[in-house]
Amino acid sequence: MNVSNEVRWMAEEQAQTGMELLTALIQESQSDYEQLQKELKEIDVLIRQSATEVEKLTQRNSQMGNRVRQMEMNLDTYPRNDIREIYLAAHEIQMRLFMMRGQLEQLQNRQQSLEQQSQYLARLIDILSQIAPSDLVRDVNRAHPAVHSDVVRVIEAQENERQRLARQIHDGPAQSLTNLILQAEICERLFDTDPVQARVELGNLKNSVNATFQKIREFILMLRPMMLDDLGLMPTLKQYVQDFEEKTRLSTSLTIMGRESRLPSYTEVTIFRMIQELLNNVRIHAHASHAQVTLDFQDTMVVVSVEDDGSGFDVEEVQKAIQQRKGLGLHTIQERAEMLGGRVQLDSRIGRGTRVRIEIPIE
Repeated sequence: MNVSNEVRWMAEEQAQTGMELLTALIQESQSDYEQLQKELKEIDVLIRQSATEVEKLTQRNSQMGNRVRQMEMNLDTYPRNDIREIYLAAHEIQMRLFMMRGQLEQLQNRQQSLEQQSQYLARLIDILSQIAPSDLVRDVNRAHPAVHSDVVRVIEAQENERQRLARQIHDGPAQSLTNLILQAEICERLFDTDPVQARVELGNLKNSVNATFQKIREFILMLRPMMLDDLGLMPTLKQYVQDFEEKTRLSTSLTIMGRESRLPSYTEVTIFRMIQELLNNVRIHAHASHAQVTLDFQDTMVVVSVEDDGSGFDVEEVQKAIQQRKGLGLHTIQERAEMLGGRVQLDSRIGRGTRVRIEIPIE
């Protein structure tokens, strides 16, 4: 073997070794990233549970504080044992609230740390993928789904949701609160010049406050129904369908089949959001007189079906819109279903209504 051949052979061997190391590094980074995503999902569930507990304890602490103040204003009428029990109960609630707040803070700090690690790994994988030959990246991605595109999709979904919420807050509660301030100023000016009219305006202000309060309650329900964490999917859906029917005057039915059971938190909230989005589509686009929501609990999956007797649509056109990241919120629904290993089926004809069927695997 001459010198040039030996040098070439050594260079090829080093290149092969370098490619193997690069492949191993990409695979290891993607495996670490996937593990981080699992941990983030788990810690997100713990954070929501802890936040719910903190909220409950905060309310109980406030109620107990009122009880303590009431007792202290009338100490002479309370037996010594009752005074002692009230103080002990107040102290216990305060200690539990203090501990739960500390636990929530630790979980949030841990979540922030994991998110930073996740972002670092995503950037590292992106850089390594740009360095590596395209055929190597394809081979690695066959074993590990593309991470960077998933991160982009998550960020885009978060930003779109924030924009939607910002618009709704601006058009809803923010505008209503501005009107309340104006009405309060009118009442303030009228008290000196026309007390009778001031009372009328004060009554109008009271009605406006009640209406604004109802709007804010509806807004909170839309953001995250508290019943979903406390009671589960079924009671929350029953209440939501009832409220939807009352609010929209659209006849809406809910049918539950199979053996009801609690599902993982992320599955329950995903199913609830899907049904919420589909009913909103019916309200806005379908021109329907009736909507039917069905949940069928089977052995290996839960099947969600939302059907209406409205105007329907061309399925092929809507499928194209979904592929272009458009389409009446159906794109988001399809993404959510696929993230849980499920699938979405559309059945619709113009003038003959629509049926959306979603299959979600369950353990």
